[in-house]
Amino acid sequence: MAAIPPCDSEIYGRLQRARRVWAVASIHGEAHRVVALHARMAPKLNAGDRLVYLGNFTGFGPSAASTLDALILFRRLFLARRNAFVGDIAFLRGSQEEMWQKLLELQFAPNPREVLPWMLDHGMGATLESYGVDAKQGLSAARDGVLSLTRWTAGLRAAIEARSGHRQLMTSLRRAAFTDDGALLFVHAGVNPLKPLDLQGDTFWWCDRDILQLDAPFAGYKRVVRGIDPHHSGIVEGRYAVSIDGGSGFGGPLMAACFTPDGSIVDHIEA
Repeated sequence: MAAIPPCDSEIYGRLQRARRVWAVASIHGEAHRVVALHARMAPKLNAGDRLVYLGNFTGFGPSAASTLDALILFRRLFLARRNAFVGDIAFLRGSQEEMWQKLLELQFAPNPREVLPWMLDHGMGATLESYGVDAKQGLSAARDGVLSLTRWTAGLRAAIEARSGHRQLMTSLRRAAFTDDGALLFVHAGVNPLKPLDLQGDTFWWCDRDILQLDAPFAGYKRVVRGIDPHHSGIVEGRYAVSIDGGSGFGGPLMAACFTPDGSIVDHIEA
């Protein structure tokens, strides 16, 4: 039996009484792909289905802001189904969302002149552009000092507030999600098998271990499901883990897989 941590709804997503769980891979700012994926998923949804987005909604692709619009709209449609509850859907924090949060607090970083160019090269440049924010102004502010950076990050917050529901979505992200029977664990990048679930920290979104190599169940879960793969190899099944990433944002399709409580994949779609 999995070691389920104390249920803090602000940290973990707990999927209760799930008959099936749909898991959506990293989107990376490809709004047209997630809209098409939603259109294909909608007629396949059954009573008792749950839904998890595995992080990296933004970054690299050109339409980060529109991607969040699409997620917010489909969340409403998903929860409008009969007998649906807020806890039936979970949005996980990915490395892109973690960087976005750090970007909003860049004035407090010890070395913003070094950090910001790295972030821009790793997805934040495309995300800022989609919100109409000038990255060059940020670079200039980083050179000018704390006051300039504070004004620039205030502009970032204003850009988010200008898009209905974006701030609320980005502040509702979960570190991981699991089914309440302790069978399935959903993460963005991976886990450290040497640490318990509640001590994973930022391993959830910055993981240097390949969970497909797990040789035993992690913390008692039958399967761990991740939403990003450095090689974008599609849906790859290991004995105790599954990777879902077709390369959305990098020229490949956006993928989603549907799991039953025993960890089997019973359906999958891509767009």
